[in-house]
Amino acid sequence: MKTIGILGGMSAASTQTYYRTLCDLTRARLGGLHSPELLIRSIDFAPIAALQAAGDWEAAAAILNLHAKALQSGGAEVLLLATNTMHKLAEPMMHGVTLPLLHIAEATAARIARAGLKSPGLMATAFTMQESFYTDKLRAAGLTPILPNVDDRNTIHRIIYEELCRDIIMPDSRACYEAIAQRLAANGADCLILGCTEIGMLLSQSNVSVPVFDTTLIHCEAALDLALTQ
Repeated sequence: MKTIGILGGMSAASTQTYYRTLCDLTRARLGGLHSPELLIRSIDFAPIAALQAAGDWEAAAAILNLHAKALQSGGAEVLLLATNTMHKLAEPMMHGVTLPLLHIAEATAARIARAGLKSPGLMATAFTMQESFYTDKLRAAGLTPILPNVDDRNTIHRIIYEELCRDIIMPDSRACYEAIAQRLAANGADCLILGCTEIGMLLSQSNVSVPVFDTTLIHCEAALDLALTQ
């Protein structure tokens, strides 16, 4: 089994989900006492979030690049960036890094295309919904992403940063997310992308009317597929 390097902490809540999901998937596939070979580099999210808010993506990229190199030096053979938003910086993060990076949007787009669906609703941070770095990957796979309206985008973003990234789960926020998902379906979405690694704390197939694509789960499954190849 190849060693999976996880660059996480953005947020810590989602990185915990990555660890638990990879352990569950490995046990399900291999049985017994098997668990994944992992290196986790969990960084302090507060400075990263401040750089996001300030629009200083160059400084954020330099931080990610430093930690990606550390994972490579530590023996990682596959790299996961355990956040959707920071895939905005996937290219500069990989300068001087030769590990294969599993891009979360590419893995998700491929899964949706294989399912024969075409118009995914996207719920994510404002950065991921409003900028092209993520939706371009979806369109390249032949998909037509459907975005929430401005007010809904602002609400999704606020709940992510003020609640979910802090491990706060509020029933009212769950109901709010459910309503947004329903509006996306009413506007033509034939499925829903949980495009922030924390959104699965509030939404799942159990409370969404269209097929749900959980990017964290998809990312972990793709990583394990690669880790188990010879």
